Amino acid sequence: MKMNRTKPAGRLLALLLIALIALSLAACGAKGADKTDGTSSEPKNAEEAAAMYNDLMAQENDILSENTELWDKVFMAADKGMTMQEDGKNYGDFLLSTIESAKDQFTADELKLLQEKAETIRDIEDKLTMIEEKYPDAVQQSIDDAMSVPAGSDMTAPPDDGSVQKFPAFEGKDLDGNPVKSDELFSGNAVTVVNFWFTTCNPCVGELADLDALNKKLAEKGGALIGVNTFTLDGDEAAISEAKDVLAKKGATYQNVYFDSDGEAGKFTGNIFAYPTTYVVDRSGNIVGEPIVGAITEKKQAETLQKLIDQALAADMG
Repeated sequence: MKMNRTKPAGRLLALLLIALIALSLAACGAKGADKTDGTSSEPKNAEEAAAMYNDLMAQENDILSENTELWDKVFMAADKGMTMQEDGKNYGDFLLSTIESAKDQFTADELKLLQEKAETIRDIEDKLTMIEEKYPDAVQQSIDDAMSVPAGSDMTAPPDDGSVQKFPAFEGKDLDGNPVKSDELFSGNAVTVVNFWFTTCNPCVGELADLDALNKKLAEKGGALIGVNTFTLDGDEAAISEAKDVLAKKGATYQNVYFDSDGEAGKFTGNIFAYPTTYVVDRSGNIVGEPIVGAITEKKQAETLQKLIDQALAADMG
């Protein structure tokens, strides 16, 4: 799992594209890398590996943070049924293929620019994969460091000063158009699990069935799970339709909601660094523990999430 390590940049598609890469470690790179801009040789030790890894991620972040309107077109042209890319396929190759399929939407200069940038991303991904394979502990430490950034209401982690952080309030709708208010939602459940995802994020889609099973277990204990598909914010009809299709294909029947992007919860969502990200919220609307970054199909994430759920349930009973 790779993390976007730069400061938040709002609800940009570039940030979401970074998240696509961030949580697709098993499918993000080909074997054997050549030279990449800014990093011309293989690391000699774990310290160099971590530094090189962060530098490469910053390079990729910079590429995807520029020309966001063009990347937006590329992203929206992606095959929604594919939900990302085939396992083992370099993300740069995925982008190049998607760019080719949407080439009629770009001028000759735009097409050349996107292809060059995607080729650079392909080289970066090759190098990242090499580091991940040779220095997994150094990579994991980089991830842990990225996840430890403190934040308030406009960030993704609870404050580290011991204070209680409230989940940002919202009034929105579910994907069927039914009104939803956060205070009523949270107060009606012993615990609420809130999962942030988006439609073409492979790990996000991959955990939908597991989340649906979790929702059924929570219901037996007076809890619930809800999803927030970030593409559906502001009631985007096309995004809502696509999200409903993906959920149906995965047999996920739990409630998914959306709200305005310029509200408190919308700004909170816009500053999430990686996907999927999951929060546990108690009956009073307080965030319990740290956010779970990564899919619960992974053992570590699943175990951590269950501990937070148990904590919230125990406190509710007490």
